[in-house]
Amino acid sequence: MTAAIDPGLLSEVALNQDEYDLIVKLLGREPNHVELGIFGAMWSEHCGYKTSKPLLKNFPTSGPGVLQGPGENAGAVDVGEGWAVVFKIESHNHPSAIEPHAGAATGVGGILRDIFTMGAFPIATLDSLRFGPLDNPRNRHLFGGVVSGIGDYGNCFGVPTVGGEIYFEDCYTENPLVNAMAVGLIRRDRLMLAKAEGPGNLVMLVGADTGRDGIHGATFASVELGADSESRRPAVQVGNPFLEKLLMEACMQLIKEDLVVGMQDLGAAGLTSSAVESASRGGAGIDLDIAEVSRREQGMGAYEVMLSESQERMLIIVEPDRKNDVDRVFRRFDLHADVIGEVTDSGRLVVRDGDRVEADIPLPLLVDEVPLRHPEGAAPPERLRLREQVIDLSDAPGHQDALLRLLASANLGSRAAVFRTYDHQVQNNTVVLPGGDAAVVRIKGTRRGIALSTDGNGRYCYLDPRAGAAIAVAEAARNVVATGARPLAITDCLNFGNPEKPEVFWELRESVEGMAEACRQLGVPVVSGNVSLYNDTSGVSVWPSPVVGMVGLIEDIDRRLEAGFRSAGDVVVLIGESRDELGGSEYAKTCLGVVAGRPPAVDMELERQTNGAILELAADGALASAHDVSDGGLAIALAECCLLSDLGAAIDALPGGGPPEAALLFGESQARYVVSCPADRVDDVLATCRRSDLHATAIGTVGGDRLVIGGTIGVELAALREAWETALG
Repeated sequence: MTAAIDPGLLSEVALNQDEYDLIVKLLGREPNHVELGIFGAMWSEHCGYKTSKPLLKNFPTSGPGVLQGPGENAGAVDVGEGWAVVFKIESHNHPSAIEPHAGAATGVGGILRDIFTMGAFPIATLDSLRFGPLDNPRNRHLFGGVVSGIGDYGNCFGVPTVGGEIYFEDCYTENPLVNAMAVGLIRRDRLMLAKAEGPGNLVMLVGADTGRDGIHGATFASVELGADSESRRPAVQVGNPFLEKLLMEACMQLIKEDLVVGMQDLGAAGLTSSAVESASRGGAGIDLDIAEVSRREQGMGAYEVMLSESQERMLIIVEPDRKNDVDRVFRRFDLHADVIGEVTDSGRLVVRDGDRVEADIPLPLLVDEVPLRHPEGAAPPERLRLREQVIDLSDAPGHQDALLRLLASANLGSRAAVFRTYDHQVQNNTVVLPGGDAAVVRIKGTRRGIALSTDGNGRYCYLDPRAGAAIAVAEAARNVVATGARPLAITDCLNFGNPEKPEVFWELRESVEGMAEACRQLGVPVVSGNVSLYNDTSGVSVWPSPVVGMVGLIEDIDRRLEAGFRSAGDVVVLIGESRDELGGSEYAKTCLGVVAGRPPAVDMELERQTNGAILELAADGALASAHDVSDGGLAIALAECCLLSDLGAAIDALPGGGPPEAALLFGESQARYVVSCPADRVDDVLATCRRSDLHATAIGTVGGDRLVIGGTIGVELAALREAWETALG
C-alpha cells in the first residue's frame, strides 16, 4: 500500500486514492508530477470511459456500409459512387457552463477537426442544446452565449450549420448541455487514420502555438460543477476559426499529395491524448521533446505543455524524406510546424525537455489498464411511482387554447431566431434548410443527398430511460425518413449526471440498452460518439439526456420531401395509430403542469414497417410532403405543416371511439407521419399502407388561411404564427 497522497492533488487530476495506488503498482514506483497529470488525463472519464466502456460494448457497430466504426476520430459509412460520409457528435458541456461563447465555439472547432483529421471535407454541422428556463437571467446568458459561439465559429470557418434541437427544462439550469455534430465527405479510398507507425518517422505539431488555456479540460469534464467552478475558467479553451480554416486546407492538401502517414487532432488532454492514442493505434511507441513545442506564453513546463488544450493544433506523422514537402504545404497556408519527436518501437511514451526525461510510461498502462468502475445501479422508487401516475384531464384547457399555448412554449416554438444567426447555405449544398424534420445536403457531382438530424428527449428518459433512449433512435430515423432518406448509421452523445449515484448509473445502463436494442432492430449501427458524465451542479443531476445524430441517404435529391404542405387541394393523410399516450408529453407539462406518466410505447418493428412505406411512397413520387408526429402530437404537427408552407388545412376525419380527444390531438404516440399528396394519389398512399398492415386515414385537405380541426379548433394562421414565432422571446 502506498502512502496517502494529497487529496487536493488527486482531485486536480480527477483520480482517487485506489487509482493512484494502482498507478504505483503498474509503474513499480511513484509517478512524478508530469506522469500523474498524464495518467489523470488518460484515465479520466472523458478520455478513458472508465464507467461507460463496459456498457458501450452493447452497441451494434458494424454493417454493410460501415467503413470505420468507433475507435477513430469519427465514424465513416459508404454513400455510393465512391463517396463516404464521416461524422461524429461530441459534448462541450462544462466549458459552456463557465464561458458559454468560448465553450460552444471550441466545441464546434473540436468536432470539425475530428472530421478533417480523417481526410474528409466538412460539409455541415448540427447541434443539440439544453438550457434551464429562459426567465432565469443566468440561463438566458448561457443560451445567448452558446448560440453566438456556435454561429461565430461555424460562420467564420465556412461550414453551414444546418440543423439541431433545443429544449428547456429546470434540470439544465446552471449545467447546459452543448452537443456539436459535424459531417464531412471524402472519397472512400482516401480515408486517413490516426496512427503513429513506422519507427523513425517524424512527429510534427502544426497549427496554433501552445498556451495555458484548457489545461485540465479533460479532467474538468469528469467532475461535478460546484461553487468553485468559476476557478476552472482557465480550463476553457480559446478558439480561432480562421486559423482552423487554414489548418484544414493544409491537411486536405497533405492528404491529396499523400505526404503523411497519420494525423490526429489535439482535443481533450491535448498533446497527451493525441500522442498516446495515435501511438497505441499504430502499435508503436513515441518519443517527444517538449522543448521543440512553440509556445505563446513564457515559463510553461512539461506538465502544462502536455496537458494544454489550446485549439487549432494537429499532430502529423511524416516520413523523414517527406518533411520538406510537408513544410512547403504549411508555408503555403502561413502555418509553421515543429518536429517535436519521433515514432519508436519501444511501446512507451517518453517525454523529454531537452536532455531531461520528464515522463516515461508504457503505453498500455495509459490505454489498456484504465481501471473500470462498476457502480451500483438502482431505479429510484419515486421515479417508478411517477411513471405509473395517470394523467388527469379534469382541469385541461380547451383544445384551441392548448394548441396556442404549446406553440408559444419554449420547447415547441419556432427556432428561426436561432438558426437565422447561422449561415446554413455557405458552400451552396444545403437543399433542405433548417426548420423541418431533417436537413439535406447534396453530394456535388451526383444526384445523391445526405439527410441529417439530431434528436433526444430528456423528459422521456427521466420517466423511463430505456424507452426514452429507444425513442430517440426512432425519432431520429423518422426525421431522416421524412425527407425521403434511408437511415444509414448514428453517432451518439450520452449526457448524464454523476454515475456514482445509483439512480444515475441505472439511467445510463438502461439508456444504453434501450438505444442498442433500437439500433439492432432498425439495422442502424453506431459508428462514433461521446460520453459526457458528471453533468451535475452542486449535487443536482441533469435528466438523462442521450442524443442521437442520424445520417441518411437520398438516392435522388429531386425526390426529397419537406415538412410543409405544398399545394392547396392536396389531401392530408395520417399514417400510424393514435393511442391514449399523454405520459411525458409536452401537453402534460405545458398545459397541465405535470411531468409524469409512461412515455409512449415504441415498437421498432412497426417503426421499420412505417419508415419503409414512407420511403416507398417518396421514391414513387406519390407524396407532396411528409412530417413525423412527435413532440406536441398531431395538432402541433399539423400546425407546423401549415406554418412552414403558409397554407391552411381543414381536418375533419379524426378517428373516434378510442382515446380521449386530448390524446388524439396532443398525445405523442410513435410511428406516425402526417403526409400530403395530390388527390389522384390518395388511393396509392392508402394501398401502400394497407400492404404493410399500417393504419392510414385521409383526414382532410390543404388550403385557406386557417387550421380547422374538427369542431374544437379553428384558428387563423396569423394567430398561430404570432404564438409560434415569439416563443423564445
